[in-house]
Amino acid sequence: MNIREALANRILVIDGAMGTMIQRHKLTEADYRGERFKNWHTDVKGNNDLLCITKPDIIIGIHKLYLEAGADIIETNTFSSTVIAMADYEMQSLAYELNVAAAKCARTAADEYTAKDPSKPRFVAGAIGPLNKTLSLSPDVNNPGFRAVSFDEVVDAYYEQVKGLVDGGVDVLLVETIFDTLNAKAAIFAIKKYFRDLGKSELPVMISGTITDASGRTLSGQTLEAFYTSVMHAKPLSIGLNCALGAAEMRSHIEELSQISACYTSAYPNAGLPNAMGEYDEQPHETAHFIEEWAKEGFVNIVGGCCGTTPDHIKHIAQHVQHLQPRALPVLETAL
Repeated sequence: MNIREALANRILVIDGAMGTMIQRHKLTEADYRGERFKNWHTDVKGNNDLLCITKPDIIIGIHKLYLEAGADIIETNTFSSTVIAMADYEMQSLAYELNVAAAKCARTAADEYTAKDPSKPRFVAGAIGPLNKTLSLSPDVNNPGFRAVSFDEVVDAYYEQVKGLVDGGVDVLLVETIFDTLNAKAAIFAIKKYFRDLGKSELPVMISGTITDASGRTLSGQTLEAFYTSVMHAKPLSIGLNCALGAAEMRSHIEELSQISACYTSAYPNAGLPNAMGEYDEQPHETAHFIEEWAKEGFVNIVGGCCGTTPDHIKHIAQHVQHLQPRALPVLETAL
């Protein structure tokens, strides 16, 4: 059973936060470095993607906790695995290797759980993050026309990431936490170019944007409908929202998206809004209650959690939606 077949039958559950779970291990600088990067010339603590190479057992273990909780889709630990983002640690040369390693970690865990219950296949989504540089906004308030990176550079960075994820064995590519649609367009272009260059059939693509505040817009200024219109040329498997908002704040946007989307819809909110200490207090049963309501209203096809969510959040979400019907695709889907 492939992911399209699974989505036609039920609501799928995507995993929760990776960073939240890594923090629980209280890793030191030496843990991040491992033996291979013992003498690396810059600090690397906080480079969570590097753990796919130096501490793969920890990453595989986190994936398994989410699978055990009921996740159907697990994301690779590759949110920052591009030459652009890895420049923060002067590890640009590792970008391809990081993606392959992360995909293999997730593949190992997913295959183990699929083998346990072949009637419920588990899928690996190659996580493609938004980058730490933006194509739409200037980082210099005195020079609005300045850009820290070019479109071609972003495409090249994403192309290398896509290659690593595909070589590592992912089932689907997930362009997520999109705050700048132009960055997302570069990712989409890179994906299309990669498969065209290789003459291969494309993997399904999931797209997930981020509404950053109460205005209902992305950071680069688009309304939800404008964002949707801007990326639908990619003919994605799903389009949705994640991050920035808790489920309570995200509800109206998910409802709107469900009404305009010609493809499947996804939603994985944070565990509420962060408190004064930057931590997330929303309890698993609270998050699950919100998402259960969305499912009953017919808003969603894929649900899960983002910042602050844990395997316990995912367990509650999975239990609350397991017997509910997925959102039906509109008839106009056939025109795409």
